[in-house]
Amino acid sequence: MKLRWVLLSLAVGLAGCQSTRDQLLAEGYPPAFADGYQDGCGSGRQAAGAIGGEFKKDAPRFLKDSLYSQGWADGFRQCQAMQDSRDRTPAGLSDRDRDWEREKSRSASEAYRPR
Repeated sequence: MKLRWVLLSLAVGLAGCQSTRDQLLAEGYPPAFADGYQDGCGSGRQAAGAIGGEFKKDAPRFLKDSLYSQGWADGFRQCQAMQDSRDRTPAGLSDRDRDWEREKSRSASEAYRPR
């Protein structure tokens, strides 16, 4: 089950210009799931504080259509987590740069520590 979501998030990330909904449909997901995922994804980004994220949920459909509600919940969780991850990682820093920044900070704290 986890592999399914990992593959789904990778496919969505690599989709390029194709909309999330179109990508999911191309991979064989039911239209109701794709609709829910797209709505939930925008809602998850908005909940994480993304500029331009928009909360959207078709409440009657969410309550009646299990595929839509599953897609919405999956989209919300995944896109919220991806946005949170982007917000925590400084843009443009590689792992090597982050390691260097950490080492620089550690060395500075040792140098300024009273003896």
